Amino acid sequence: MSPVGKALLVTVLITGIALAAVSAFYYIKFARMIEVKLSGGPFPNTSMLFAAPRTLSIGDEVTIAEILTQLRRSGYSESHGNRMGWFRPREDGVDIFPGPDSYFDQEAGVLTIKGNRVARIVSLRDNTERTQYMIEPELITNLFDRKREKRRIVKYPDIPKVLVNAVVSIEDKRFFQHAGFDPLRIIKAAYVDVRKGYSAEGASTLSMQLARGFFLTPTKTWKRKVAETMITLQLEQKLTKEEIFEHYANHVDLGRRGSFAIRGFGEAAQAYFGKDIGELTLPEAATLAGLIQRPSFTNPYRWPERARTRRNVVLSMMRENGYISEQDYSDAASKPINVAKGGVESTDAPYFVDLVNDELQERFQEHDFQAKSFRVYTTLDMNLQQAAAEAVRMGLVEVDALLQKRRKKDQSYPDAQVALVALDPRTGEIKALIGGRNYGVSQLNHAVAKRQPGSIFKPFVYAAALSTALDENAKPITPALQLVDEPTTFWYDGRPYEPNNFGGEFHGTVNLRQALSKSMNIPTVKVAEMVGYDKVATLARQSGMNSDLRGTPAIALGAYEVSALEMAGAYTVFGNQGVYSKPAFIKSIRDTSGHAIYEDKPVRRAVLDPRVDFMMVSLMEEVLRSGTGAGARSRGFVLPAAGKTGTSHDGWFAGFTTSLICVVWVGFDDNRVLPLEGANSALPIWTEFMKRAHQFREYRNAHAFEAPEGIVSVEIDPATGYLAAAGCPGARAEVFISGTQPSEICHLHGGAGTRVAGWETTAPAGAAEQPDGTVSAADPAAAKPAGVARRHKSDSVQITPPAKKPEEPKEKRGFFDRIKGLFK
Repeated sequence: MSPVGKALLVTVLITGIALAAVSAFYYIKFARMIEVKLSGGPFPNTSMLFAAPRTLSIGDEVTIAEILTQLRRSGYSESHGNRMGWFRPREDGVDIFPGPDSYFDQEAGVLTIKGNRVARIVSLRDNTERTQYMIEPELITNLFDRKREKRRIVKYPDIPKVLVNAVVSIEDKRFFQHAGFDPLRIIKAAYVDVRKGYSAEGASTLSMQLARGFFLTPTKTWKRKVAETMITLQLEQKLTKEEIFEHYANHVDLGRRGSFAIRGFGEAAQAYFGKDIGELTLPEAATLAGLIQRPSFTNPYRWPERARTRRNVVLSMMRENGYISEQDYSDAASKPINVAKGGVESTDAPYFVDLVNDELQERFQEHDFQAKSFRVYTTLDMNLQQAAAEAVRMGLVEVDALLQKRRKKDQSYPDAQVALVALDPRTGEIKALIGGRNYGVSQLNHAVAKRQPGSIFKPFVYAAALSTALDENAKPITPALQLVDEPTTFWYDGRPYEPNNFGGEFHGTVNLRQALSKSMNIPTVKVAEMVGYDKVATLARQSGMNSDLRGTPAIALGAYEVSALEMAGAYTVFGNQGVYSKPAFIKSIRDTSGHAIYEDKPVRRAVLDPRVDFMMVSLMEEVLRSGTGAGARSRGFVLPAAGKTGTSHDGWFAGFTTSLICVVWVGFDDNRVLPLEGANSALPIWTEFMKRAHQFREYRNAHAFEAPEGIVSVEIDPATGYLAAAGCPGARAEVFISGTQPSEICHLHGGAGTRVAGWETTAPAGAAEQPDGTVSAADPAAAKPAGVARRHKSDSVQITPPAKKPEEPKEKRGFFDRIKGLFK
């Protein structure tokens, strides 16, 4: 052999050895990488975020189908091996069997449904009857990274055969026969590409797609292609075909729904069809298989015709491969695309997820929620979240219509944004949260963004004022206090402050009830000045508001910025008999073994005396009865409720029943003035939400606000603040802390009778209760005009006044004496 030939041979040998060594190195490298990836399961980063559990009680209205849907959304299936739990449908109900990963203590139960109502609940632990049964919390999302991916892990046995056939037909029809590569498909793809002059047909098998998507980046380079080949060989050696398909089925990208990327067929079945993967029909399975190639382009929500066309291509391939008959193909291809109905926000809750995620990263830094599988249980009520999403959608249609004229004049005029926070007044648990009109457009969570609350802050001014009744050294301010609503200059720290009323209207002499219900600014600042601006700020801070609040005249009109979430928490003071409940949204966290690493402990503190709180609730009820919030009643919300409108730069409404608090904000991201009052922007959303929310069993028990011990109700003349005389034309009942009610009869209308309404501890001596609940005094001298506190079953008690003392000559009751009487 010539020297040149020897040199060439040596070069070839060296090159071959080098290539073999490099191949061996990378083969071993990728083998280790795969082992590490699969050692703890292919999807270890699946920390799960759950909503609050749902309670079913005897008599609740529900269908079997609704229970099954709830269970599937919670991760249950009909497979006995499902770790979360499984169920068995019956003609008259459902058998439920929680698994080892269940939120509950694995108490199986039988629910019997008759006439679409829960008729019977039996515990299978001891075969005894129950009055309630807790349904597993619904899964909101799986991952806690900013990729915002949702995934529901499925096992190969749970994947219906029709879906397997659809996927292999369109993506890799010889998947179960080849060893990771399909030579015939590679040759065909090359031929088609050469003939058409561009890359028209792919040749990747399911194994290659899994290798590329699961272990590598999407960058198209020859190095990645080599790595993809080596990983594919490793996967085919280490895993069975069923295991490869299972991993692929849990990883494949199937588009987006709302703000989340959908990963895997388990989540896609729920996101697009509202079903468990095992319930997919032939056309639905073909639709999901058709999404694999171009999920955004064929998204069935946005492009139903594109999705239908692609689905029918899958069906034709299934027919060609012998998986379905001609009749099956014809029937399935003729069906329309039917996707799950309902607002995206109801299942997404993207702003709530961000809130929880931020809290986890800030408070639990020692736990890696992206590397370990934790189960995080939250307070979110999925029924209320759906109601909130729908109320916001409907309300923004009204807001947009009202802003349409401005948008016609200015094409760059922005869309209004929105926030809604609903929570339980007793616990502070957040039940629903909307942070914006479209998460895809703006990820700014407006529920925690700070803005001027405007007039929804005013109740804290009046609450501080009414609390003066508890100070023996202070002159008590009561709801009967008379104030003059007129242009006024207030001086503070040597500088003038000149607020104005909305619309520049002034009302003359008014009392506290009128001032709050009509949201008058001048009387509110006067009240704050009387009680002390610092005391108002202190009460606001005690109620959980922004610690930067300062005691200045501007605080009375809500000039200092707070968030909708802070205001919702602050309103628990009014909705919970004076007790502040700090907003909470994480109930507990459990590790992979089910051990609790965190249990929420509610934070509560007494802020207002219950009697002061009741007076404030009564004043805020007037807002809905005759004030700026009366639109809630005209829109059909009739339950006992209290609240306050707000108009600053933005529109607000904060209101509550005994079951639920809701705060709504509407405004612009650039902080420009919203040219709509709170009554026309936020109130319609609040009303629609509260109407929907109180249809659910947990909130149907909203009832009238009950007065605590120590409250008296008497009829007064609003024009003077005195006890109403028989001839007072505008007499109305007003509530007071016992001992602070007026003691003089109205002098303008001069009547001789005093009516004390609503609360009485004992009847006067010698009095007898009549059948209608009134009390007549046998001894007129024993009856006292001053009311005392305890609920009496009557709505009103007519008491004959005591014999009059000789009146002093009127000329002796001078001007200053009359003024003093206003503050008694």
